[in-house]
Amino acid sequence: MLAAHVLAGHAQRVTIVERDRFPADADADADADADADADSDTEPTLGAGAARSTLAGTAPRPGVPQSRHPHVLLEGGQLALEALLPGFMEELRAAGAPRVGMPEDIVQWQSGRWFRRVPASTHIHTGSRAQIERLIRRRVLANPSVTLVEGTETVGLLGNASRVRGVLLRERGDGARGEQRELAADLVVDASGRGTKAPRWLTAVGAEAPHEETIDTGLAYASRVYRDTTGTLGGDASAATLGFYVVPNPDQPYGVVVLPLEDGTHLATFSGLRGDEPPTDEEEFETYAKRLPHPVVHRWMRDAEPLSPVSGFRRTANVRRRYDLPGRRPAGFLATGDALCTFNPIYGQGMAVAALSAVALRDALADPRRTPTTRRVQKALLAASRQAWDISAGADKKMPGAVGNAAVVRSADRVAGWYLRRVQERTPGDPVVGRAFRSALTLREPLSALFAPKVVRAVLFGPALPTPEEPPLTRDAEDA
Repeated sequence: MLAAHVLAGHAQRVTIVERDRFPADADADADADADADADSDTEPTLGAGAARSTLAGTAPRPGVPQSRHPHVLLEGGQLALEALLPGFMEELRAAGAPRVGMPEDIVQWQSGRWFRRVPASTHIHTGSRAQIERLIRRRVLANPSVTLVEGTETVGLLGNASRVRGVLLRERGDGARGEQRELAADLVVDASGRGTKAPRWLTAVGAEAPHEETIDTGLAYASRVYRDTTGTLGGDASAATLGFYVVPNPDQPYGVVVLPLEDGTHLATFSGLRGDEPPTDEEEFETYAKRLPHPVVHRWMRDAEPLSPVSGFRRTANVRRRYDLPGRRPAGFLATGDALCTFNPIYGQGMAVAALSAVALRDALADPRRTPTTRRVQKALLAASRQAWDISAGADKKMPGAVGNAAVVRSADRVAGWYLRRVQERTPGDPVVGRAFRSALTLREPLSALFAPKVVRAVLFGPALPTPEEPPLTRDAEDA
């Protein structure tokens, strides 16, 4: 949707191809039934072969397996969305999206230490992905230049190894005859997500598939919606605990996150590695909480009211497709979002990187100094995801059992790892180090923020400051 919004400023028409159908009440004010004469026109096309949105209170669609699990909007993504759709964050807050301050609103454990709940240096939005996508969809589809074709999947590319000239489409659903039709386009953008088939399509037209870098820890997660009946979460906003967060590491591979949704419920998600994945059996799911380094989440879950079945997800590998490298690839084809670079979802980077990539697309197309060739724009899109990749892949390659051609730990990784361990040791108790660390993790500031002079002094010469011995269920008294 965001890529379509950007391209609408450079084309007469942009067509979004969506494999699923949105719920009938999702876009009453943005009619998407406008594809009658699309076959004969030439236009930029975004192939959305794996749609990822749903509405709170409706059953997830087949293309949205992750909609049952937590989605957070990091601050870097918030800034990007606001740049693309001015006023969007105010609209999101007005719709009731929970805004969670880090670290003051969360009971967080990492590397053997509980975080001090000092005033927030960053905020994340933790509402459902459905809510964010619905608001974006409404804004984007209000542009008459953007057309949405639903219930249709992209099955191949038109053109050859020199240039892509459109896509092959096939209607889905009951009554579909399985016939293919052509949609001509000057530019095709693969926005189909983690399950992209574009490498296969490129090979079919005589081009080269991109080299893929992968790191897979075998991490799996499982989620369930709860209503807090204990008074532990929510309550007085001025001093509330809004959730729990236990961060896994090589020495303690179990994680949990409990975050608020826009309807006042909480979504609880456990994560574990290959061979000890969180179960989807409801009774075993709650028992899994006993693996965590402290019983606080198990106690809460035991008394909270479950509102949904348990849903699992296991496709969590980091995969980066290097379309930027030399090779026999056609003009007129770009990849963005998860179709270009997908991350272990535990780090919550996907939506932010999608927004940052759309900003990169906007800037590359508008650059008056350079012609926006396919390769030049593709490099800009990859660069927009680089920091998130460095964070996600850098952490995952250290996890036990990590496999993949990018999982090798090099000498430079060991040096950086030594410094980052010291950063992480000080983050729970030192506001200066914690502020810098969170600014980088939320993609608001570059990783160089961790090497600012006052941060380096604290990391290299300062002690790890005291932190709570037990889960801090209230904010620091001096800061409350």
